[in-house]
Amino acid sequence: MDRLPFKKNRDILHLTGFSLGLLLFPWLAQHVSIFSHYMDVMVFAGIYSIMTIGLCLLMGYAGQISLGHAAFFGLGAYISGVVTTKYGINPWLCLLMGMAVSSVVAVIIGAPSLKLRGHYLAMATLAFCIIITIVFNENVELTGGPDGLAFIPGMSLMGYPLDSIAKYYYLVWGFVLLSLLISLNIIRSRVGRAMRSIHGSELAASAMGVNISKYKIYVFVVSAVMASVAGSLYAHYLNFLSPASFDLFVSIKLLIMIILGGMHSVWGAVVGAALITFLNYEWLHYFEEAEGMIYGLIILVIIIFLPRGLVSVPGKVRRIWTR
Repeated sequence: MDRLPFKKNRDILHLTGFSLGLLLFPWLAQHVSIFSHYMDVMVFAGIYSIMTIGLCLLMGYAGQISLGHAAFFGLGAYISGVVTTKYGINPWLCLLMGMAVSSVVAVIIGAPSLKLRGHYLAMATLAFCIIITIVFNENVELTGGPDGLAFIPGMSLMGYPLDSIAKYYYLVWGFVLLSLLISLNIIRSRVGRAMRSIHGSELAASAMGVNISKYKIYVFVVSAVMASVAGSLYAHYLNFLSPASFDLFVSIKLLIMIILGGMHSVWGAVVGAALITFLNYEWLHYFEEAEGMIYGLIILVIIIFLPRGLVSVPGKVRRIWTR
């Protein structure tokens, strides 16, 4: 494969600046009182960012609709939670188990589903999400059912327990950086060009010799594995799981994140995940039952005025300034 991982210098600049910002945020939270309680929110923002990066590859670059990514999120979380709680296996091994199971399930589900297009594909992935949620609710002996699964052990790294929010913050955002590196590498490679050609026109891509089924399944598996990793990190951070955390509304929230940030940019996926997480955990509780209406309003405004998401704002401002 002829990889072109960082053809443009701006990728390196973005990654460097982003990494420095992540390193400085805990210091800022410690010394500036207004940021002191945001560390916990940033951990959840990182977990959702891992999922939205994978979903961005699937939808923004390959053009495949998915309303079922919360199911892979739940698979990773429950595999880690159940196996560590009931069998005492190391959380890192459980994380790998979740990745393996999710990749196999993604192939089994993706092979027939990705032959569909448009709203038919959306309905197929939606049905998968509903089935997985029902399994989590009904399998009481393993998952705890609607009451949830408690007492999930935390993670440790090389014998050192990740027993503080700051330590887990660095772990989660380390995975976000790894996901960005993998995604940028895919985008700049032959695979990325094939994905974009499929998004543009499947007929034209097929005429040029692109194996459409192969690349569709490939990107679906990659996005499912990322969601599974996010689920494992979520389980060992929260130490409790409930089926409600992986229902259809979570999948819709992931779509809102990438629409808000910019579906055609992995950086937009991170921006959207962070903003929606802050809205969800910090501000939207003031609206109580009107939360769904706020999300709908966000989608409406973005689609009308910023169809390419918030990452397109700097470019628009630059063009206006140039004029």
